[in-house]
Amino acid sequence: MKKKISKFLTTACLLLLGITHSGLQAWAMSDYASPTQEKQSITCIVTDEFGAVTGANVIIKGTTIGNITDTDGKVILHNVASDATLVISFVGYTTLEVPVNNQKTITVLLREDTQTLSEIVVVGYGTQKKINLTGAVEQVGEEVFDNRSVSNVAQALEGAVSNLNITLEDGKPDRSASFNVRGTTSIGQGGSALVLIDGVEGDPSLLNPNDIANVSVLKDAASAAIYGARGSFGVVLITTKSPEKGKTSVNYTGNFSMRSPTVSPDNITDGVTWAEHFRESFYNFNRVLPAKINAQQEYSDEWLEKFRQRKAQGIKDEVVIEDNGTYTYYGNTDWYDLLYKDQSFAQDHNVTIQGGNEKGDFYISGRYYGANGLYNYNPDTYDSYNLRAKGSLQVFDWLKINNNMEFSNSDYHQPYVSSYSINIQRYIEVTGFPTIPVSNPDGTNTYSAAYSIGAFKDGNNYQNTNKKLFKNTAGFSTNFFNNKLRINGDLTLRYGTSLRDRKRVPVTYSAAVGSTSSINTTYNNATEINSNTFYTATNLYAEFEDTFNDAHYVKGMAGYNYETQNFRDLNIDRNGLLLEDAESINLALGESVITSANARKWRIAGMFFRLNYGYKDRYLLEFNGRYDGSSKFPADEQYAFFPSVSAGWRLSEESFWKVNRNIISDIKIRGSYGSLGNGNVDPYSFLELLSIYTSAKVLNGAKNKYTNAPAVIPNSLTWETATTTDIGLDFGLLRGKFRFSGDYYIRKTTDMYTVGVTLPEVFGASSPKGNYADMTTKGWEVTVSYMDKFQLAGKPFNYQIKASLFDYKSTIDKFNNQTKNLNDYYEGQTVGEIWGYKTDGLFQSESELEGYINTVMKSSTDNVWRVGDVKFTDIDGNGKIDYGDNTVENPGDQTIIGNSEPRYQYSFTLGGDWNGIFLSAFFQGVGRQNWYPRAEATFWGQYNRPYNSMPSWHLNNFWTEDNPDAYLPRYATYNETCGWGTKPNDRYLQNVAYLRLKNLQIGYSLPQSWISKIKMQHVRIYLTGENLWSWSPLYKHTKKTVDVYSAVRGKDTDLNSNSSATNGDGNAYPLLKTISLGLSVTF
Repeated sequence: MKKKISKFLTTACLLLLGITHSGLQAWAMSDYASPTQEKQSITCIVTDEFGAVTGANVIIKGTTIGNITDTDGKVILHNVASDATLVISFVGYTTLEVPVNNQKTITVLLREDTQTLSEIVVVGYGTQKKINLTGAVEQVGEEVFDNRSVSNVAQALEGAVSNLNITLEDGKPDRSASFNVRGTTSIGQGGSALVLIDGVEGDPSLLNPNDIANVSVLKDAASAAIYGARGSFGVVLITTKSPEKGKTSVNYTGNFSMRSPTVSPDNITDGVTWAEHFRESFYNFNRVLPAKINAQQEYSDEWLEKFRQRKAQGIKDEVVIEDNGTYTYYGNTDWYDLLYKDQSFAQDHNVTIQGGNEKGDFYISGRYYGANGLYNYNPDTYDSYNLRAKGSLQVFDWLKINNNMEFSNSDYHQPYVSSYSINIQRYIEVTGFPTIPVSNPDGTNTYSAAYSIGAFKDGNNYQNTNKKLFKNTAGFSTNFFNNKLRINGDLTLRYGTSLRDRKRVPVTYSAAVGSTSSINTTYNNATEINSNTFYTATNLYAEFEDTFNDAHYVKGMAGYNYETQNFRDLNIDRNGLLLEDAESINLALGESVITSANARKWRIAGMFFRLNYGYKDRYLLEFNGRYDGSSKFPADEQYAFFPSVSAGWRLSEESFWKVNRNIISDIKIRGSYGSLGNGNVDPYSFLELLSIYTSAKVLNGAKNKYTNAPAVIPNSLTWETATTTDIGLDFGLLRGKFRFSGDYYIRKTTDMYTVGVTLPEVFGASSPKGNYADMTTKGWEVTVSYMDKFQLAGKPFNYQIKASLFDYKSTIDKFNNQTKNLNDYYEGQTVGEIWGYKTDGLFQSESELEGYINTVMKSSTDNVWRVGDVKFTDIDGNGKIDYGDNTVENPGDQTIIGNSEPRYQYSFTLGGDWNGIFLSAFFQGVGRQNWYPRAEATFWGQYNRPYNSMPSWHLNNFWTEDNPDAYLPRYATYNETCGWGTKPNDRYLQNVAYLRLKNLQIGYSLPQSWISKIKMQHVRIYLTGENLWSWSPLYKHTKKTVDVYSAVRGKDTDLNSNSSATNGDGNAYPLLKTISLGLSVTF
């Protein structure tokens, strides 16, 4: 398979190079083909309002002949035809075309590109010029998604916007992402960013990435206030493409991809080696020899010796049938090699048709994305379809009606292991022993196989998930008084369904000839979970915009918004499937029928406004506000007003600003302040809810129902409130080649909904929750970019660099933990703190062990510490290792050893294009983050359980008398579940900072002279790679067998009091490395 991949890459590169070479030849020939006309030398002087422009490009139109201006703004060109035209361009200025007309000296005046200055940014219910923005808003365009083979919009957006934190639980194609803006939100109700698609709340995982025109992130309260309570922790606005007026065009974009895990666990697969370490780890902790490896495979030293002899003799048979018919195993099984394909295949096809004129326009797109799955057995196939139809009709000069319809359908097949779990990686970790093969001689499963890939291999345990979404937005827009007054309205209907079919049938195994048993269940289950969501939204708003006396710019907007959502699901489970391959619950006839249902609905209504004022684009002021109502709160707290204000000052527009624009071309200082309630709460959190239970006891011939007293809800329950102060600075240097944007912010979240004080048991119910906690988040973000061009082989080479860096830190200001117990939040805590123990290496001699007392942990069942064990430091000097009262005031020997929150997150993009060739690379990473592997992490291997998989990096890396400087202690099991690994310690605290090459592209756009003859507008071929490379200090020890992505995957550590407990453990569907070859053609 590796040869196939090499051949695939070689062919793709040769294709790109071959076409590029042909293109260069054709272009080079055109450079020398000039008509017979009188030639002359001319001098061109390029200036702007401040003087000479250095580095401007002056090129003869229709050729690549030209040069750049010197420090005096001058360039001399030779052999120029008298009727030629010069093209003069420079970054940040409007490109000019000047006829030569027999002139020998030509002086031109470049003016700032007003289109660049007027760059439009999407904001709430409208757009604004970027130069007039006073809030913290960042926008990226469709370039983020171009040429990328991703199943999910979030995969492409990750790292593209500073302080937009996107979390995907794992690498599965159907994952919905968690969007977070500017760090820790709320430890009470929680909170994530509001994601709107064309102004309507939606799930980006169901969106076609090729339909996206831009993504705007509203970060501060001033920008998000117009969305009220739902925008309290930021807003992500995704805008889809609109029709391009003019001749109808058709575009096809497609790519074919090869995919593989970025990391596959590298475990010991030699059976003898694994068994020897199984014996050693078991004995070193338990002080007795093991009797069994698992429930079916016995252990003895005689078996291990025989295993060694068979290995030395080269005997390949893995199964021996004993005289009594039982199987004895001598395997060397690589379970992950059996689980994963070397490469999986994916394809992505998009077709877009668009066109229009002044009377109307249309945009129609369709997409198919399919992946054939990563697993060898019962592969996890994924197929999705998207359709969008968008258009408008100009009914009158003052009235336009529009419609935007979207449909998506996805199907995902996920195989299950026998226990109804999709996490086969975890089951391989604890049951996939290399000593046991997959099959017995008669083809039956072994016990280990039945517990892991046996269900995959049999193919009858799975979940099929079908998701459908239909959404339609119909709207109108009017304009009056020369477009100064505009009224807009729309109505959205959205209906989504999710149907999950699950099936579980017995997975059998055999421990002896003619004998079969089943794992976990002796009956067959079929389950159907049907979920439906119906959502409607209405918006009606008007805006007025005008400039008075060429100085006073005024724009006002006011409107009304109403939304409602109704969610229902029904869960039915029944046993007794007639056939193992039955696919309908109607074929289940068993007596055990379990049903459950759920329903949730909510409504919100709000009136909002925004008022902008600008004086000569110099002084900028903006007011936002929303009066919001939500059914998620008690009747007397359903309505609240959320205002914000922001201002900006463009110093570069002041009359006293005399700085040469060659140095500083633009500078703006801005600030904002606003307060928003948190509307991201459960619809019924303010109600006293009763749960119904079934008694285990039989009374009068039946198991009766009962309930407990509900938790009390305090009368004073109110909104959580997030108040944000933001100060920002934007400036441009070198005529706009270099751009800087930076912000510093403080967000105070008050009245967070958390548990109250502990009440006496006689109270009869759990402690009531209320508005009992406050938190402060402080952070900053910086984005810089630089773009320029220079001449290379007579042709312009354009290049761009963009980088972002951001950080945040949250502290608890108030929390109901009067004793400051370390198992919960406490006042003064920095969110993400990891409390643990300091270590002083490993014990190297018996003398070091004298008088050593550890009351917290043990390294063996006899509680005797031995040479090679971890040596913990007695910080409080009381002569023993303890945890005191486990409080901040008396933590014993515990101290803060790290923090699980990501710090100093960054990304940078390098890009360039020359003569039709384009190249870009996108990197993303984290500067500092700690991870302490929890008990079940693959990091520990047999240190956790003796029968776990053994990571290859453990071999020869643990303490022995011959290896006293090893990283790991003496080889003893159960240390992570009850021994020295029970509590985090600084020796095994991991640094999971990383740098990842997220995307790499190289491609070629064919010359117009080629494709115009066959009626094509644009043809581009490209080769793209996703997640091709990563670096992390973690790999120093793990040798990249544990990826940082799966180590700290998918859990929101902000919302759990024990941050280390929510970390990942490496047992996850892996992040995928993808290599794609694509083609884009426009007719």
